[in-house]
This record gives sequence, structure tokens and C-alpha cells, in this order.
Amino acid sequence: MTDTQEEQPTLNRVIGPALLLLFVVGDILGTGVYALTGKVANEVGGAVWLPFLVAFLVALLTAFSYLELVTKYPRAAGAALYTHKAFGIHFLTFMITFAVMCSGLTSASSASKAFAGNFAEAFDLSLGDGFALTAVALSFITLVALINFRGVGESVKANVVLTCVELTGLLIVICIGAWALGGGEGDLSRLTEFNTAPGESIALSVTAGTALAFFAMVGFEDSVNMAEETRDPVRIFPKVMLTGLCITGLIYVLVAISAVALVTPEELGSGDTPLLKVISAGAPGFPLSIFAFITMFAVANSALINMMMASRLLYGMANERVLPRVLGRVHRTRRTPWVGIVFTTVIAFGLIWFADLTALGGTTALLLLCVFTVVNVAVLVLRRDPVDHDHFKAPTVIPVLGALACAFLASPLSGRAAADYRVAGVLLLIGVVLWAVTYAANRYLPDAVSRR
Repeated sequence: MTDTQEEQPTLNRVIGPALLLLFVVGDILGTGVYALTGKVANEVGGAVWLPFLVAFLVALLTAFSYLELVTKYPRAAGAALYTHKAFGIHFLTFMITFAVMCSGLTSASSASKAFAGNFAEAFDLSLGDGFALTAVALSFITLVALINFRGVGESVKANVVLTCVELTGLLIVICIGAWALGGGEGDLSRLTEFNTAPGESIALSVTAGTALAFFAMVGFEDSVNMAEETRDPVRIFPKVMLTGLCITGLIYVLVAISAVALVTPEELGSGDTPLLKVISAGAPGFPLSIFAFITMFAVANSALINMMMASRLLYGMANERVLPRVLGRVHRTRRTPWVGIVFTTVIAFGLIWFADLTALGGTTALLLLCVFTVVNVAVLVLRRDPVDHDHFKAPTVIPVLGALACAFLASPLSGRAAADYRVAGVLLLIGVVLWAVTYAANRYLPDAVSRR
């Protein structure tokens, strides 16, 4: 975010509309819908499709803000860049960047728990819900760390393959649901049933479900980091991002309808493998192990991408001297940020051990809703900063509604669980401590810092 960055060589613009669309869709699809459909059913009941629809609409509002900013400033860095340009407050920019990193850790941790549940189903193991299942999740995140340390590069072709696998799994659910319902099975009347606690309104039940379901819609914001590698981003991004969001939103609503029509909300909400129950109910002859492996593959990809993002973001922040420089150390032979990988993996261990799947998914959504609130406000602030090229411009009412909607879903008024705030608070407190240590070191020990 300094002037020296403009002097660096530009990235190669190789991504066209089709590949960008696959990136957007592939980044949104993943752990959220595979693992949390049942948890959303616990919040709202049979109308589980409604929170996914509302989450899609809120994400769509925020997408308009991202589109205005990415076409106005077609550079990588995303929310951190927009926050820095709009407010110029170093601490705020740092916390937004750290929140994005932490959302990657909570997302990867939730993927690890989902992986463990599907691993047990795939190999027909009775692991229960205690130590054994946690041990599988911890082993999985350790494997992810080792792959991360080795230096795995994600190519465009790999993203296409992974996206197709994730999409195939969800299409299987939709097709089995349509086939079963066409054959007279299932109960569509559940779609209008709401599960509300005594004294709780339907609206609060829906917003509580939406606060969790929003985890399934995140990912579209990552695509703005590809701006410098996209051909003509000002022209391509609006159509592609909106198309990708609409595709995933439709898939999620259809998956939710299929799920609750074939499986009761109570059964859907128990355990960490809701879509396996849908497959079993709609197509008893379908080999569940195959779908379990598809789910494992989908959530494994989510975990690896998020852990790579978190460790590299930590490395970048350390190199910019906004975190202790030790976190930016690179291994001599593997050429990977090994200290950052160890640090983020240790935090992921703690998240897996102390937080359940619902809290991890909810915390991911909470952190990004806070980031999105700031981005929606940044759009309005940056209207005072004209640029010398045409760009997408959202109607003013859209970022206003987006900021209000995101702030509401991030607040206790939405019915969000207290565990989300506890997990997010601990993570952000770590960020504040790291920022304070670095600030003090840069101010009072500048020579020592520069020699590291």
C-alpha cells in the first residue's frame, strides 16, 4: 500500500471470464453448505432454505461494493487496500487484515472438523463426538501444514478440477432430491415450518440462521485479489462476480430444499455430515463412501487454501513490519514461510480443540461480516476520490443497505450465538497484542528491528 509497490513488475494477466467464473464459484462452494446445512436447520427448522436465500441477498449487496472498488482500483489486496485508502488509519487497516486472516483459520478449522466426520463415515468408523474425532481433525490440519510447508502451488487447472468435484457433490444432492420427490417421497410441507424457541419470533429465528448460513456465501471477496491477473478487470468483473454469486445462491437454495424435504430438521441438525443423510434417505442404494470422499475432497481443498492464505498473509504483514519480523522468516530449502505456518497451525489446533463446528462457522461469518461492513462504508467514503478511468458504480442505496445488513448480522440483535463473539474476541485480542508488540519494537527499537 506504499508508493514503492507501483514500481514493482506487473503480474501476468492470464485469467479470462470463464476461468474467473470458475474461481468465484469454486471459492464460494465448499465447507459451508457441506457441513452447516444441518446447523442452520437447528436454528430455523424446515424453512432452512430461507436463511441461505437471505445470506445470498446480503452477499449480493456487498458484492456491488466490491465491484465498484475493484474496478476503481484494479489491484490485489482487497479489503485492506480499500480500508487504507478510505480511512488511512494504520490500526484499522491492520485489524481488518488480521480479521481476514483469522477468518481463514476458523474456516480451515471448521473444514477439519467436517473432514473428520466424513472420514469416519467413509471408512465406517465409530469415532463418536469426543477425542477420537478431534484427533482425526488435528491430524488432518497437521497434514495440511506439512503440505503448506512443502510449498504447494495452486494452478488454474487444479482450481478447475477441484471446483468440478465440489460442484458435482452438490448436484448429486439436488438430483437425488428431485428424483425422490418426483417419486412421491419426501415432505415438501416442511419447507414452511419454523422452529422457534418459546418467546422467539420467526424473524429472529431466520436472522440467527442467516448469521450462520452466511459462512456458505463467503469467498466471492477473494476474487478481487486476482484483479491484477485478469484481462480487462473493469469490464469482466461485474458480470462474472454477479453470475458466480447467482449460480452458487441457486445451488444452495436447491440443496437446502432437497435436504429438508427428505430428512427432518431434527435429524439433519445432528452430527457433522448432514448431506450424507440426505443421500441415504433419497437414494439408499447410492454408495455413501463415494459421497463422503467427495465431501472430504471439497473441505480439504477449503482447508488448504485458507491455511495457505493465512500463513502468506502473516508473512506479508511481517515483511511490512506491522507484525514481528520473526513471523516472516522463510525456510532456506523449502522457501516457504515456516514460522507463519507453525504459528497459524498452532492457532488452528486451539480452535479445533476448544470450539465446535457451529462456533467455527459462525465466527468465520462474524469476522467477514465486520470486514464487509467496513468495505461498504469505504465505498461511500471513496466516492470523494475520483480516478481517471470509467468504472462500475453501485447505486448509493446498495452500499448503505449492505453496511446496515452486515452490521446487523454481526450484532447480537441477529440472534448470533455468544460463542462466536468469544472465539472472535480471543483471535482479535491476539492481533492487538501482536500489533502493540510490533509498534513498540518499531518505535523504541528501530535498529534492532532493522537488523533482523
